[in-house]
Amino acid sequence: MKRWGIAIAALLVVAVLGLIAAPAMLDRNSLRAAIEAQIRSATGLDLVLNGNVEVSVFPGSYVAFNDIGLRSSDAPDAVMMKAQRLTANLQFVPLLLQRFKIADLVLTRPQIEVVRTADGGSNWNSFLAGLPRVLKPGAEDKVSFSEVRLEDGELNYQDETGRVTAGTISKINLSLAWPAISRTFAATGAFEWRGERIEGNVSFNDFFALLSGERSGLRLRLAGDPIKLVFDGTVVNRSNLMMEGIVTADSSSLRDALRWAGMEPPGRGGLGVFALKARANVVGPSVSLTNVNIELDKNVAEGVITFNGTGRQTLQATLAAGKVDLTPYLSALRLLANGARDWNRQLFDLGGSLPVDIDMRLSAAKVAIGGSALGRTALGVNLRSGALAISIGEAQVYGGIATGSFVVARADEDADVKAQLQFADVNLQACASDLFGVRRITGRGNLSFALEAKGSSPFGLAQSLNGTATLVGHEGAITGFNVEQLLKRLERRPLSGGGNFRSGQTPFDTLAMKLRFSEGIATAEDIRIEGPTARITMTGTASVPAREFDLRGVAGLITSARGGDGFDLPFVVQGPWDDPLVFPDPESLIRRSPASAPLLDSVKDRKTRDAVRSVLERFTGSKAEPATETAPVEGEAPAAPEAKTN
Repeated sequence: MKRWGIAIAALLVVAVLGLIAAPAMLDRNSLRAAIEAQIRSATGLDLVLNGNVEVSVFPGSYVAFNDIGLRSSDAPDAVMMKAQRLTANLQFVPLLLQRFKIADLVLTRPQIEVVRTADGGSNWNSFLAGLPRVLKPGAEDKVSFSEVRLEDGELNYQDETGRVTAGTISKINLSLAWPAISRTFAATGAFEWRGERIEGNVSFNDFFALLSGERSGLRLRLAGDPIKLVFDGTVVNRSNLMMEGIVTADSSSLRDALRWAGMEPPGRGGLGVFALKARANVVGPSVSLTNVNIELDKNVAEGVITFNGTGRQTLQATLAAGKVDLTPYLSALRLLANGARDWNRQLFDLGGSLPVDIDMRLSAAKVAIGGSALGRTALGVNLRSGALAISIGEAQVYGGIATGSFVVARADEDADVKAQLQFADVNLQACASDLFGVRRITGRGNLSFALEAKGSSPFGLAQSLNGTATLVGHEGAITGFNVEQLLKRLERRPLSGGGNFRSGQTPFDTLAMKLRFSEGIATAEDIRIEGPTARITMTGTASVPAREFDLRGVAGLITSARGGDGFDLPFVVQGPWDDPLVFPDPESLIRRSPASAPLLDSVKDRKTRDAVRSVLERFTGSKAEPATETAPVEGEAPAAPEAKTN
């Protein structure tokens, strides 16, 4: 037994001494040649060695090549990848027998260069074209190793076609299941792009078929803070890359995801929680999504989406939804300041733009915009080169129907706005309140306007407003004063005071209004209000920037039953839109007063005027001014000056 122990110990000593001495006994040139041959056989790439070679047998069996490059055998002048170190871990038992077989490869700090040429090719074309030959199943001299690992790598992408922005993917840590034995190919790991860490994996169930131009199953998953993306389907690469399958994507903020992808979305509101599930069909740079179920800011819609990446990138969509809330997208746009009496002077945010043209058609059963609710709505949204155009095919709003268009374009630092809208049989109180902040009209009617303005803020738009607006209403009322009661009271006693002119309402059968806007000033070309007992006509102006009225009109009683002319009273409307002052013309009241009319008539006669002056002198003790210096009474010629006597 003791002899057996001594023998085993001796063998162990010899083995250890052999392992220690093995690196010295290895033929480094043969080892290097063998490793290079196996890499070339398994990948089709030639090894370019610029640094030294390290060999270890125990405790780890590996060969490390420092400062290396990899290039395609068909393009020896183009180095596709560089690495600080390439470590080939060797199978231990064959190594003792001077047979060198790679177990796996580790590339430390690799730098991968991908260049897409102007003709659509790539510097990796020759490598991809040669892979089917080296991976062909059944080859007798086929070399196999389990995986290739990339540690702390970097990929630099350049696109000479200009379709995709150049960029760098850093901190790449990937494990590639190299398909030397199996047909499958898989990659698992993580990388960093634009400051965000992304984890993912991709697998092909028949990698050789894919390289040969046949169909292969594909599963792709990417997950990070900006977005999560999963594709499960098939892929084939013939003349164009074609993919078909189910795609799902979700993000806690679509706005942040677009920024991460290099696009700055316009505006500041909305584009929050996002989710998408659809059946995808990809042909080259074009993507078609059917059976789309999309959710954005709690709005859910279904339909189809297509994306064309050829030339100018375009996104087209046709979607239908039950209820859509547009409030988040307009929350940052406040037309009025906090006081609700002045226009907001905060500058528009015109910095955002998308490199993609959008053409979307949306139909919804209900649409909410702030406190306003719309019924069945069909509209189109077009975003091209930073210009937004919204066309309303039909919208059930304010109890009626709205149609028209709204266009916003950027002109230097200003927003160029054009609006053409028609409202048919709408609730005038709700419509005028939401659109113009005027709350003193009730009834129903038709409203149309064609307006345009340019400015850097809502106040700037108000200052430059141009265009026309017409309103035809029926069966309503003007709130704030009762014309009939006021006229009847003043007809009986013109100087008794009209009481409160800012209460009650004036009903009307018809209302017609035509306005013309020029540089923010609205001129009333025709305003007529016909009621059962009163009629009103008005002219004047309204300042849009100041939100104030300056109108003059005539209100009259309709006395057709008495067969005589009605009582007409001029009046003035001045002050802010939401609370104007309405008061009658005082001179007209004085002239209509039975008590004051004889006095006005008497001062027209010179003798009567002199008698009145004499009485005033006796009361006041002052001497009256000479008659020659008295201003002439209206309707009377100036008196000739009297001659002075010595």
